Amino acid sequence: MKTTNVPLPGRRSFSEGSPGRRSRIVPRRHVGWLFLILFLLIAGLAIGAPLPTVSSSPAEQDEPGGAPVHPQVPKLQTALDRYRAIAGSGGWTAIKGTRKFYQEGVSDPAVTQLKERLRASGDFPSDDTSSAFTEELTAAVKRVQKHFGFPENGVVDAALLKELNVPLRKRIAQLEANLARVQKLPEPAPGTRLVANIPEYKLHVYEGDRHVFDMAVVVGSESNKTVLFNDEMTYLVFSPSWNVPPSIVKNEILPRMRGSHDYLWRNNYVMEGEEGGLPKIRQLPGAGNSLGRVKFVFPNENNIYFHDTPAKSLFSLRKRAFSHGCIRLAEPQKLAEYLLRNNPEWTPAKIKSAMNSGREQRVDLPGKVPVSLTYLTAWVDDDGALNFREDIYKLD
Repeated sequence: MKTTNVPLPGRRSFSEGSPGRRSRIVPRRHVGWLFLILFLLIAGLAIGAPLPTVSSSPAEQDEPGGAPVHPQVPKLQTALDRYRAIAGSGGWTAIKGTRKFYQEGVSDPAVTQLKERLRASGDFPSDDTSSAFTEELTAAVKRVQKHFGFPENGVVDAALLKELNVPLRKRIAQLEANLARVQKLPEPAPGTRLVANIPEYKLHVYEGDRHVFDMAVVVGSESNKTVLFNDEMTYLVFSPSWNVPPSIVKNEILPRMRGSHDYLWRNNYVMEGEEGGLPKIRQLPGAGNSLGRVKFVFPNENNIYFHDTPAKSLFSLRKRAFSHGCIRLAEPQKLAEYLLRNNPEWTPAKIKSAMNSGREQRVDLPGKVPVSLTYLTAWVDDDGALNFREDIYKLD
């Protein structure tokens, strides 16, 4: 075994010998470093400490312990870095428009400001600085409208101007808040999964990382916020009845009953006893049922689920926060067909028939489907475009 001679106090140097070789004199100024190296080697051997390694996985480098990250994390981080760079370059100025709307063919000083604003955010790469609202600007406005959740008509109205005039510092803060949210989200599960993004008013259907389709939804109002959580869908119910929650019985049904003696009968409600000093009221299956013709259940303590609705006109609105907390679907039959696509018994024709039968029928799904109710007011879509939405619950 090789040994090292440790110098005694007052010695100027020490020598390290090997057979057949002349000893090399080590200068005294290096002795301290050799002591430190010797100590670390002995400590490492004593505790069996492994040599440090560098992970080759980007996900493992981003999260402590090698935990994978949500796909939105690097995308939002890149967007945040870009917006900080825009701020460092001078940012953008507000558009001072006086017209009710601006569209192709209009010539106005505010159009020049609009071009400068979109150029600053990278949405109008042209060097055109004229006051004319051109075809090229119309195309840019349509893209921006899509990314802000507006109808893509190429017309700049007061609502779109308000979004474009949000100060850059607020957009940066919005990106920071959403980056913090996605950093807490788990890595997407493989297989079918459903993600409802509340501020977007959309339900997204995924197969792993692949986006299959989406649909418009109505979400909880500001006073009846949809609860944010993750769960698993296990079954759906065709032609459902609705057990009216006590809060709705007290605040909505009873006042209407006092104003109209036949209110329950006209709306297909029945009373089934009493509980907690309030009547227990159930709405029978049918076209006017508040749950529509199908509901999708992921059992949870919040009693939140997806369902159809007879109030179809709400889906034409841009802002759709009107429910008591549950999520209403614009295309419930499409979702039912997709979830039951591998069950040969449940053809599209049979699903449609069950939805219109008026007979309540539960159908268990072949496997549990992950459901995530999320709240993102900023995200990067599949095309790499940064999207923003209004902070409807004031969570940013």
